[in-house]
Amino acid sequence: MRSFHLEIRISPRPGLLNPEGNAVQHALESLGYDSVKDVRVGKTFYVQLSAADEDAARTLAEDMSRRLLANPVTEDFRIEVSELAEVPA
Repeated sequence: MRSFHLEIRISPRPGLLNPEGNAVQHALESLGYDSVKDVRVGKTFYVQLSAADEDAARTLAEDMSRRLLANPVTEDFRIEVSELAEVPA
């Protein structure tokens, strides 16, 4: 088994209300950042796991995202996988 680092980014689907993003946008505008036109707030998960290869790690990440991390009705997810370097003993 090899070790992998996953970065799973969850974001609200385009066109859906994002109250947190709206609150941040209004706060930024009140601080004088008038050029800000839209803010979307999501979340990021950093996961380390063992898998046979990169494809298996991605499959696990997709399964975790669909079953728990993302709301399939209102959120999308994007996954980045990188292999962790072996530390010599």
